[in-house]
Amino acid sequence: MQAGGFAGINPSFTGSSAGMMAPGGFASSNAVTASRADRASRRARLRHAAHASRWERGVAQMHARGLADTNASVATNASVGPNETVTPTTGATASSFSSSNVVAEARKYLGGNPTGRGSLWCARFMNMVLQHSGYRGTGSDMASSFAKYGQRVSGPQVGAIAVMSRGRRGGHVGIITGIDAKGNPIMISGNNGNRVRETPVSRGRIYAYVMPTS
Repeated sequence: MQAGGFAGINPSFTGSSAGMMAPGGFASSNAVTASRADRASRRARLRHAAHASRWERGVAQMHARGLADTNASVATNASVGPNETVTPTTGATASSFSSSNVVAEARKYLGGNPTGRGSLWCARFMNMVLQHSGYRGTGSDMASSFAKYGQRVSGPQVGAIAVMSRGRRGGHVGIITGIDAKGNPIMISGNNGNRVRETPVSRGRIYAYVMPTS
C-alpha cells in the first residue's frame, strides 16, 4: 500500500504517530505514578517520625530525672485503649529510687481487691501499699489526702503517687509506673473497675505528684 494511500484515509496518522510512539509518552505516565507514591511514602515517614518523637520526648524526660533504667514506656506502636491494663515492656522498677519497692508491692495485687471494701478504696489501697513497703501513709480514705503527703514533685516519676480528679465522683490516687506512647502517665491504682489495675491516665486529670516519705 502506498504511503500516501493510508495517509489519505487517516491524515492525522502521519502528524501524530511520532509523538504517540515516543518513549517519553509512556515514561511521563510512569513518572507521575512514581512521584505520587514517593510523596505518599514521605508523608507516612513524617507521621511515623512525629509519633516516635513524642515517645522519645517522654523517655528523655524520664531519663533527665534519673530514670534511664526504668524502661517504663510501652512499645511505640502499641495500641492502648482507655481502659486497658498496660504493663511496661520489662517492668518499671526505678532501681535508683527508694520508692521502687512501692511499685513492686502494688503490682502484687493486680487484678484483685486486697482491701475487702466494696467502694471508695483507692486511698485505702494506696495506704496499704505504702505501709507494706515501709512508709507511713495518710491514714485517710480520701484520695485528696495524698495531695498534702510526702514531697511534692513537678511531674510524673516512677514511684511517685499521683492524685487526680474524677469530676463529681471525687478523686482517685495511684502509683506511677511509666508513661505511654502519647505521653500519658501509666498508673497502678485500686478501685479501678473494682480491682487493682495498671492503666494509662490522662495527664491533664492529675493535679499533684508526691514522692513517699518514711
